[in-house]
Amino acid sequence: MPIESGSCASARQAKQKRKSHSLSIRRTNSSEQERAGLQRDMLEGQDSKLPSSVRNTLLELFGQIEREFENLYIENLELRREIDTLNERLAGEGQTIDGAELSKGQLKTKASHSTSQLSQKLKTTYKASTSKIVSSFKTTTSRAICQLVKEYVGHRDGIWDVSVAKTQPVVLGTASADHTALLWSIETGKCLVKYVGHVGSVNSIKFHPTEQVALTASGDQTAHIWRYIVQLPTPQPTADCNQVSGEDEVEISDKDEPDGDGDGSSDCPTVRVPLTSLKSHQGVVIAADWLVGGKQAVTASWDRTANLYDVETSELVHSLTGHDQELTHCCTHPTQRLVVTSSRDTTFRLWDFRDPSIHSVNVFQGHTDTVTSAVFTVGDNVVSGSDDRTVKVWDLKNMRSPIATIRTDSAVNRINVCVGQRIIALPHDNRQVRLFDMSGVRLARLPRSNRQGHRRMVCCTAWSEDHPICNLFTCGFDRQAIGWNINIPALLQEK
Repeated sequence: MPIESGSCASARQAKQKRKSHSLSIRRTNSSEQERAGLQRDMLEGQDSKLPSSVRNTLLELFGQIEREFENLYIENLELRREIDTLNERLAGEGQTIDGAELSKGQLKTKASHSTSQLSQKLKTTYKASTSKIVSSFKTTTSRAICQLVKEYVGHRDGIWDVSVAKTQPVVLGTASADHTALLWSIETGKCLVKYVGHVGSVNSIKFHPTEQVALTASGDQTAHIWRYIVQLPTPQPTADCNQVSGEDEVEISDKDEPDGDGDGSSDCPTVRVPLTSLKSHQGVVIAADWLVGGKQAVTASWDRTANLYDVETSELVHSLTGHDQELTHCCTHPTQRLVVTSSRDTTFRLWDFRDPSIHSVNVFQGHTDTVTSAVFTVGDNVVSGSDDRTVKVWDLKNMRSPIATIRTDSAVNRINVCVGQRIIALPHDNRQVRLFDMSGVRLARLPRSNRQGHRRMVCCTAWSEDHPICNLFTCGFDRQAIGWNINIPALLQEK
């Protein structure tokens, strides 16, 4: 029958093409060694400042890339031949199936369906192969640029917030669900002060711009202002935490988490009574921050309001209402009397207190889920992160649409921006921490393996642009904070 003979012919053609395909691959592989040797000879003949080991590694990586693209090119040609053969066979079958001719529309639909399946297969194969190469290359690069320096272990529960002091001596502050806030020596990782004045989870910590005073927000419906006095210990040689065997990710159980008493935080000086307690909220106070100058403070609460207080008198100056659901974060501008609040109602609001007689508000709508944080950057920009797995960069003069959008694979928690270098640090629910620039270009991912990085959700990030050892800090629900050294010049050069 015509159909059977056509099928046999198609089978023979496919067999011949597979044979020619395998011969092409063998010919390609046989010439790879010659090309690699030629490339090494050419590279060795050049006046290069790179060490030989680095040059060999680069040659191997680029050789791998070349081989993958050659194989993909051959597969692409083969798939195109199969598409042509399939179209011809379908056209022939249209005259004999059930003894009736198929309409041109039916033939076109069937051929398009088969063609789209093959095209999708080609795209999937291409994407999987190339992404594997690029991923391995970026992992090596990120590990060299982003290095873990110190781990700060001592809390008994997850850490919600991390902050760096703005005055000397520069210390690290952490706020934890264990009802305490701890201050740390950045260099040694030793706990310097423990604050135990709250009776609920401590959800945020911020340092006064000019004094040794901290502001903490708590689940006990209050915010506390308390003074600390610290004396930095003598720095000890830093252990090498960067030698890792690879990027193999493992799941860690509770028994593998850091011990809450591992650093002797129970032996450090304890502050029990605040200077001032701010008590006007009717729900959890999730965040607090200082206005420029440090004479006023703003708090954000689950009671759907943000409150502005006079620090000296503890009096409520303004109650900022308008959000439809619980607030998640608040942030103040470093040089102007501006406040931004974020909420579960998928919006964030900009409050302007530059005119003492009035205060205005602008609403930004661009997310589809909870806005977990919104922070100021240099100039007139705000960056917002959300549970909808996006981060958006906004111009305060244009509320209609963001000027850049970053799409990720996990919910984004409290972000932070390196103002001087315009780098955004994104902490994720999936334990990743990624770095992007303000235009949305990905710069790096912090290393995470079975020997370093966070083992659970990363809650917050904080930059310390002037510190010589650690310039980025992260904290998570694995009860630890981590100090990283980010080689920013190399990071920007890679971009």
